[in-house]
Amino acid sequence: MDKATGAPVSASSVVNGPSIADVVVEQLEAMLSAGNYDGVKALLEPVQPVDIAEAIGGLPLILQALAFRLLSKNEAIEVYEYLDPAVQQSLLDRLRSSEVLELVEEMSPDDRVRLFDELPAKVVRRLLTELSPSERKVTAQLLGYEPETGGRLMTTEFIDLKEFHSAAQALSIVRRQASDKETIYSLYVTDRERHLTGILSLRDLVIAEPEDLIGDVMTRDVVSVRTDTDQEEVARAIQRYDFLALPVVDREQRLVGIVTVDDVIDVIEQEATRDLYAAGAVQAGDEDDYFQSNLFVVARRRVVWLAVLVLANGLTTQVIAMNDDVLQQVVLLAAFIPLLIGTGGNVGAQSSTVVIRGLSTQRIQALGVVKAIFREAIAGALLGLLMLLVVVPFAWWRGEGPLIGAAVGISLIAITTLAATAGAALPLLFDRMGLDPALMSAPFITTATDVAGVLIYLRTASWLLAHINGAIA
Repeated sequence: MDKATGAPVSASSVVNGPSIADVVVEQLEAMLSAGNYDGVKALLEPVQPVDIAEAIGGLPLILQALAFRLLSKNEAIEVYEYLDPAVQQSLLDRLRSSEVLELVEEMSPDDRVRLFDELPAKVVRRLLTELSPSERKVTAQLLGYEPETGGRLMTTEFIDLKEFHSAAQALSIVRRQASDKETIYSLYVTDRERHLTGILSLRDLVIAEPEDLIGDVMTRDVVSVRTDTDQEEVARAIQRYDFLALPVVDREQRLVGIVTVDDVIDVIEQEATRDLYAAGAVQAGDEDDYFQSNLFVVARRRVVWLAVLVLANGLTTQVIAMNDDVLQQVVLLAAFIPLLIGTGGNVGAQSSTVVIRGLSTQRIQALGVVKAIFREAIAGALLGLLMLLVVVPFAWWRGEGPLIGAAVGISLIAITTLAATAGAALPLLFDRMGLDPALMSAPFITTATDVAGVLIYLRTASWLLAHINGAIA
């Protein structure tokens, strides 16, 4: 609502500026505090449910339930599904039991299951017993599947047709059931035992002649996933085939549900967040909001790998101690150790990142393991050669002679080649061993390149120094 005129803020008026929720939340809080409930309803009327959910989430806890109660029943159900899990739980605690039951009852099955996954088991059991028999059965069925699988991700709200239906009959079924289903753009055909036999788009149904049989216009070559298929594989299938929805079948090929593209987007975000956290070793297994986690929990998760790296880098210290004689002769050699091991760590991290991404998208399988490693090794060598153009002249100038420049140059090529090779090989090795390459690769690559880099550099300098002294003698 415009503060000067009192008119509701139009969604289109702020779409190119700050987010709609940012514009709404300040006005919403002021109106709720002043008791202007009619103004709140007018303010929220033109706003999309997802933006209302974000705005409610930005309110103080005491005002969240009040704002939510001012929504109409249908709008409240839709908005609730977009709320963050923490806000959902807070509202459940603050709403009356009858309001909670009505809200949970009207949610789509897949959204209800996601909510139950976040709630304490005691609360879930109570809500399950209070659901209607049909909704209780569907919810229990989805909760019975393993987490992060197609079965747990799917919804049972879809339209299925029979091959003997005419196009006119099928359109009548779609009109009758559309309001209660997750999507109507993909229609599925099953036999009497509910085996999936075909698929039909709404467009194909609309352009078919009224008397055409569904069995004659449907597509029999159907891409589907099973209830035990990993959610990442489900997301990949929808991405690969550009589907709006993907059918889910059980072991007997009976159609039991569908996964829609909006759920897959959530999965992609969840998996990407998890991989990023794992790569940084800042989170171990959970994909909850890092910035809402308890600081002591955050520190406990991060300190494990940091402690491992500290102990492993003791090897680097040992290598330096074993080669202290060459450092005593040419002290300036020590100044380039951070540059070399830092370069090795960065190159290794780059290679591991592209390989882990290739494993995630399954692109690396098409290239082949050996070719992937060899490709990164060549890339590492080329990077070393390119960096020689900057590093070696500087090292030569600082060292006032060829020794340090030559040692740095030779070591740089060797270290970048080794780091790129390790960065490509280790994720592939961990993946083959059934370990998470995103979690395991970073500390091992860092340790390997640090130890090997220092050893290569000091041994090269020692070898060059011995030859220079021999030539002088």
